[in-house]
Amino acid sequence: MGSAMSANLVGAGFSVRGYDVLARRRAELKKAGGRPARSIRDLARQTPIVITSLPSEQALLEVSAELAAARSPGQIVIETSTLPIAVKDEARKLLAARGITLLDCPLSGTGAQARVKDLAVYASGPRGAYRRCVPVFDAFARTHFFLGAFGTGSKMKFLANLLVAIHNVSTAEALVLGMKAGLDPDVMVKVLGDGAGSSRMLQVRGPVMARGDYSNATMKVGVWQKDMRIIAEFARALDCPTPLFAATSSIYNAAMAQGFAEADTASVCAVLEGLAKAGRRARSGVR
Repeated sequence: MGSAMSANLVGAGFSVRGYDVLARRRAELKKAGGRPARSIRDLARQTPIVITSLPSEQALLEVSAELAAARSPGQIVIETSTLPIAVKDEARKLLAARGITLLDCPLSGTGAQARVKDLAVYASGPRGAYRRCVPVFDAFARTHFFLGAFGTGSKMKFLANLLVAIHNVSTAEALVLGMKAGLDPDVMVKVLGDGAGSSRMLQVRGPVMARGDYSNATMKVGVWQKDMRIIAEFARALDCPTPLFAATSSIYNAAMAQGFAEADTASVCAVLEGLAKAGRRARSGVR
């Protein structure tokens, strides 16, 4: 996500500085026209608006501590990760003590969608800070929404990901049923994608399932497990039943057990093919 957003920001004419713990990512940023920073503090001291895209709760807290230590009052941090609201709020308080505003802005879309600016931003926090960031959102996203108080953006993202989890498995289920009935996977994706049963997951991951090659992951199954956990805990805290979402968990767990942790989440199709004995071998690239 980070590299795709950076490239689009550079393309829109922004001066982009960036930092990643991996040297090759910093090199990629330079190749794309951005300027690698030496550290988070180095970046923070020269950047009025910072975008964070991070893999874990600990990473957010560590990065927030570094940003706070840089002492850049008036700075805005656009936090785009999918993480528990309580952790984001902890980071918000840490930064607020230094006069820095954290916006909760998770993204809806895959890495492949990010490359072509097909992202939706679910923004929440102070409206004034959101307004200052609108040109930035316009540069890397297809659309963006201001949803209100801090944390509302994450709540909306949890709902979006719940639907993604269900629609991804339902797409695989339909395609496997069709394969077993003798229908061509590519034809199914084309025809079903143009009817009432279509979904963005059918459009985005259906072609991947039709090819049966899950090695070019835009969302890895192992990473997706983190999002599944967050959604489940969110629903449990509200004592709200999510039976369809819960039903998908075993399919994703099976994908993990079958060696698809580093493969795209479209690999749930391979899991269902195995259960249906549909007779096609998946190409995960990691098995």
